[in-house]
Amino acid sequence: MDAWLASLGAWNWVIVGLVLLALELFAPGAFLMWFGLAAIAVGLLSLAVAMPWQLAAVVFVVLAVVFVMIARRLALRRADAEDDLRLNDRAARLLGRTFALSEAIREGQGRIRVDDSSWGVEGPDLPAGTLVRVVGHDGTRLKVIAA
Repeated sequence: MDAWLASLGAWNWVIVGLVLLALELFAPGAFLMWFGLAAIAVGLLSLAVAMPWQLAAVVFVVLAVVFVMIARRLALRRADAEDDLRLNDRAARLLGRTFALSEAIREGQGRIRVDDSSWGVEGPDLPAGTLVRVVGHDGTRLKVIAA
């Protein structure tokens, strides 16, 4: 078996890379993919330039680290560029917006209408129809001030 693996030479790296890429399908998260690409790159480099397995292993480690760092930078840049990181936090998406009170705030409690839903609010006592700005939230209860 060892002789057969040794006879494959550079193709070992390509095979390992393809196996890692296939494993990425079963363990999503785009982590094994970078190791797989590094292994394939080492295999292709080994086909072009003869190198001992020790050097190939060092090149693999270096390429894997470089690929992971590049992927991390790209992921962070994409996360920064996304329009609305609060997509699934409806209360946080309302921060800074202004609405009219649908029910007066009495004893610190009232309601506003947001699109097709009604939200409970906390704030200073104000009559119905007063414009208020959302300044915070506690779960689904919005904290407001007069706008």
